[in-house]
Amino acid sequence: MIDHMGIHTADIARSRAFCDAAFGAPGGAVRMDVPLEVTGGAILLGYGCEGPCFWPQQGDMRGYVQHIAFAARNRAEVAAFHAAALAAGGRDNGGPGLRPHYHASYYRAFVPDPDGNNIEAVCQLPE
Repeated sequence: MIDHMGIHTADIARSRAFCDAAFGAPGGAVRMDVPLEVTGGAILLGYGCEGPCFWPQQGDMRGYVQHIAFAARNRAEVAAFHAAALAAGGRDNGGPGLRPHYHASYYRAFVPDPDGNNIEAVCQLPE
């Protein structure tokens, strides 16, 4: 059910050295290094064995505590998550839609939970 998650770090260089060693042992590595222009000022590294699934981040992440993304089986489930979260009192932080700066099929929606965690539903499959 979990697609990927992000954590905040106070020192991205220290976190990178740790993750390079720890995740390198089973074959993991940085699979994506997101440019500052895309993040709005945060340093964001995506670790994984096949694709990025663990994201240490340093800098302005728009005030969110943590980030977790749940895998949806299709785009309709992403839209249903977003609508249900808004109906439950959540606020929009990026409605359902493609985010091609990640990859061509990356379809997601964001809603902060009541504690300020950035919750995402994502379908990475082509429609």
